[in-house]
Amino acid sequence: MKITAARVIVCCPGRNFVTLKLETDQGLTGVGDATLNGRELAVASYLQDHVIPCLIGRDPQQIEDIWQYLYKGAYWRRGPVTMSAIAAVDTALWDIKAKSAGLPLYQLLGGRSRTGVMAYGHATGRDIDETVDEVLRHQHAGYRAIRAQSGVPGLVKVYGVSTTGRMYEPADNTLPSEHDWDTALYLRHTPRLFEAVRLAVGDETHLLHDVHHRLTPLEAAQLGKSLEPYGLFWMEDPTPAENQEAFRLIRQHTTTPLAVGEVFNSIWDCKQLIEEQLIDYIRTTVTHAGGITHLRRIADLAALYQVRTGSHGATDLSPVCMGAALHFDTWVPNFGVQEYMPHSQEMLSVFPHDWRFDNGMLYCGETPGHGVDIDERLAARYPYQRAYLPVNRLRHDGSLHSW
Repeated sequence: MKITAARVIVCCPGRNFVTLKLETDQGLTGVGDATLNGRELAVASYLQDHVIPCLIGRDPQQIEDIWQYLYKGAYWRRGPVTMSAIAAVDTALWDIKAKSAGLPLYQLLGGRSRTGVMAYGHATGRDIDETVDEVLRHQHAGYRAIRAQSGVPGLVKVYGVSTTGRMYEPADNTLPSEHDWDTALYLRHTPRLFEAVRLAVGDETHLLHDVHHRLTPLEAAQLGKSLEPYGLFWMEDPTPAENQEAFRLIRQHTTTPLAVGEVFNSIWDCKQLIEEQLIDYIRTTVTHAGGITHLRRIADLAALYQVRTGSHGATDLSPVCMGAALHFDTWVPNFGVQEYMPHSQEMLSVFPHDWRFDNGMLYCGETPGHGVDIDERLAARYPYQRAYLPVNRLRHDGSLHSW
């Protein structure tokens, strides 16, 4: 079998997605997600100008060799652009291999470890009362795990909360919008939020919260300790993780479980965090961490230290990524939870898929491959629209802060 053609499809059915499609001389095709939120065209160019010429004529069944070729052969290793491009190739190759075998992808990985995948939803509100209402709505919809985010009194814009009451989508401006931030206001407000939420939902529902890299290690430790009475499933991205040792300080002061990794792109970004058991959940994704091949390595390392997976799954990743992630989740023995932010109907129409959500659980399909394709004619109706993620500035002096 040989790869005979490859193309990059960039479309915007509500937000920008980058999709790689591979074709073979046996009529099999495979698709992979290469979306890098706010930097989509960088990955599209990397694929089109540098990767695709190296793929034509290769045997798509040699997944490991192609992965090593693209990773080591470029000399410039790692980084979000490179690893997202490699991930798209890798995911498409696994799609082809599973189709060739006539099996759903999870069977090639080793079969089922579970009947379904627990998902967590996003409950957001402009204030505590609105957030509580949204948490209860998710609970009634069957979610066993719910992420709660609330507006903070005194701040105009807060990550994860729409000012219009609609589903939150951060990449919504042709130039970066600017949010304001005040750590003291946030640290006073967040424990009050979870006191109200826990009182409303009871003890059985898992509650999660995303800090979004905005605290110092000591501030994160203070927040984690103040949230301990409410039994969080996890506190996500409490501090920037470029310095992995920073999590040691947080760990010394709180037993609130820690999750990190949606911005990671290789095993080296989380090696120390895992080996020193400084985190409880690793949130790397199929799309941003080099595909299924590399994500398996991260998950296997994590399993040695009782760290579980909790892959990022917001709509900055396409339904192709979700399809591949659910096959991975169905297999991986040290699964924790899967983030689920529903795609819009126009997004789902561009990406025909066989995975489904039901009563708080996600289920991969039984179609050979990962079960997701792209309708290229329909995708062409949604051309790329430049969009950026926001930036964050401290409200008292305007200095740039982590967003």
